Amino acid sequence: MDAQVHRNAHCKLVLLGDSAVGKSSLVHRYVKQQFLELRESTIGAAFITKTVNLDAYTSVKFEIWDTAGQERYKSLAPMYYRNADAALVVFDVTDQVSFERAERWIKELRLQAPEGLIIKLVGNKIDLKDRPNSNLVDEAMVREYSYSEGIEYLECSAKTGQGVMEIFEGIANELPQEKFVVQGVEDGDIQGQGGVIDLNGARVHVHAAGCRC
Repeated sequence: MDAQVHRNAHCKLVLLGDSAVGKSSLVHRYVKQQFLELRESTIGAAFITKTVNLDAYTSVKFEIWDTAGQERYKSLAPMYYRNADAALVVFDVTDQVSFERAERWIKELRLQAPEGLIIKLVGNKIDLKDRPNSNLVDEAMVREYSYSEGIEYLECSAKTGQGVMEIFEGIANELPQEKFVVQGVEDGDIQGQGGVIDLNGARVHVHAAGCRC
């Protein structure tokens, strides 16, 4: 009997954006299919993995880096987007300042990130669009900006789950063919492995094999 083989790819994915735009909630929704109303701010960065199957014989293992949004950690961002395959630049659709900071992140990625980096602009918290007195970011302006930059703009709600899976699956399907290798099925590949790097103290706690950070 022929040995079963898979086409596997690893994708280092980094999330960038202002504090409180919902980056951690977005990751938690994708990996755990859950939403927590109360979350502590990320300190340094959090790391977690998830494998997605594109078909019966093709899979992508995401290595997801959720970076802290506080200004004091901004200078550390190149540590995380260096050698990355994809970046999600996230803003809050009810917060104009967070969009302006997203623009600055994209400008930085254009100048410093690896060539060929897949960049997606993500507007989170669309569940708040119908809230009375919401100060919504002008969607037409955002789409015009993303078009001028040649990047895709996507909207989602980490709270309801709307649009979340499509963001990650879209990245998996955009990976270049040279990222995929043919190999036997891996045993013991546990989804949801991860940890936290606390750059504000002495704590380093990462449980993940094969991190290419």
